Amino acid sequence: MTSDEQALSEFLKHTHELASFYDSDLSLIQFSARLETVRSGNLPLGASLFDIYPGAATGEAKRALDKVLLTRAPTTFNITAAPNREVQVWAFPAADGIGLIEVANSPARAAEAEHSKLMYQANHDVLTGLQNRQRLSERLKEILTPNDGLHVRSALLQIDLDDFKSVNDTLGHGTGDTLLKLAADRIRGVLQEGDSAFRYAGDEFAIIQYGKDPKEAESVAQALVDAFKIPFIINGMPLFVGASVGVAFGPQHGTQGEELMKAADIALYAAKGEGRGCVRTFNRSMMLLIEQRESLRRSLRLALERRELLLEYQPLLRSSGQIVGFEALLRWDHPEIGRITPNVFIPIAESDGLMEEIGRWVLEEACRQAMTWPDSLNVAVNLSPAQFLGGSITDVVAQVIDSTGINAGRIELEITESVLLEETVDNLDTLNTLNVLGIRISLDDFGTRYSSLSYLKNFPFDSLKIDKYFIQDIEKEHKSQTIARAIIAMAHGLDMMVTAEGVETAMQARWLINEGCDILQGYHLGRPMSAEKARIFASKARAPRRRRERIN
Repeated sequence: MTSDEQALSEFLKHTHELASFYDSDLSLIQFSARLETVRSGNLPLGASLFDIYPGAATGEAKRALDKVLLTRAPTTFNITAAPNREVQVWAFPAADGIGLIEVANSPARAAEAEHSKLMYQANHDVLTGLQNRQRLSERLKEILTPNDGLHVRSALLQIDLDDFKSVNDTLGHGTGDTLLKLAADRIRGVLQEGDSAFRYAGDEFAIIQYGKDPKEAESVAQALVDAFKIPFIINGMPLFVGASVGVAFGPQHGTQGEELMKAADIALYAAKGEGRGCVRTFNRSMMLLIEQRESLRRSLRLALERRELLLEYQPLLRSSGQIVGFEALLRWDHPEIGRITPNVFIPIAESDGLMEEIGRWVLEEACRQAMTWPDSLNVAVNLSPAQFLGGSITDVVAQVIDSTGINAGRIELEITESVLLEETVDNLDTLNTLNVLGIRISLDDFGTRYSSLSYLKNFPFDSLKIDKYFIQDIEKEHKSQTIARAIIAMAHGLDMMVTAEGVETAMQARWLINEGCDILQGYHLGRPMSAEKARIFASKARAPRRRRERIN
């Protein structure tokens, strides 16, 4: 029994309220001693709510119950209670079901019921039914207070949903709210006896354990991460939203609530920085990493001005060995740290609102370099979701074309599926406008994440890029071969080109060529290179023999 369940059991024994609780099927699971007395013991566990309150099966009462289950928002309504008496009932979300409290007509009883209602609302999150931030602070104070002069071991697990913001931004707050309710249910599903769960902000949750071994906290944290690997199905669409967890132990990492929350938050920060979808336990060295990251954040704001950002170019080749262009890849040469990879600083740039400025520089610089190559060569540039959804990308592209003088047909913009989660008119208008300008559009990392075929039907793509995940073992893995073969056939059937990225061996290259893949990219064919080396490489665009030998 969790601590929440224990507290509820004690409440039901001693309260004067006529209270009952039901699961998601509206079957009775708990009730107050007072209600049992009033009903003369006629309250069998498992009985339907509609047997106990016949008037709830139709009309206003039924609509009110359905609304509570759907929106998780409490409400008050009139209902017929057996035996044949009209009462007012306060209905509220409880776990994955519903709770009811009868409100008597006497002023004293009505005031008492109203007080219980206000107390519940003060301590619980309306959307998910979990305890709220105020209750989290109170519970932390309780578990960290010494018992007979001794601190009892406790654990705080802070949970953050990975990629929730992109779902909320693209599919709307209604879908976001539904996702949060489903996430709360998954969190409840991993709780052990005595555990408490909380939602204390947006997509941030917490679990508190008291008097348990640290291994149990880490076990619950891992179970939670595993539970979130299963996609959420909302309106028939699978949504992949993972969970990152930071763990801190009291009193080892803090004897005050704020101290323990800070330690767990730092551990959570480390989990998200190490790839997300994982568990990290606080240690003192994490403080140094946080300080380093904040230093990077400050430095990144000046990186463009100080000319620390640069582009490298990786060649794109046809099966014949002919160069068709280069993909521009962003790098950061920090004066003290050295080369910093994009997976480290791009998330910082996106969270700090710097991506539109950086993205504009990348596009303009890449196009200026492309103007030094033969006219037959194209340049591919990645667009981040922040750039695409910023609303000004079409204007930026048009201005870059004007300022550099490049032919629009030589530009290929690569976008990922995350920017197209919702097939909105704005998204379609943006892609169509780019298409009208003559820009080529490529769907990057195809085959991972959502891979909705409706994107290919409804959006004007010129090419698909097969993610390197399917290329790395394509010589021997039958499933990867089947998927890659299907993508190539489907793309060609839709008059799209296919690029395979991450080609690192001659065997991979030969397999892809034999299956009809149009363009290859990877270390086997050419590593990312400086602008100067790219110019030399590009100058040999009409001499494919040696590169064909390299491929074969």
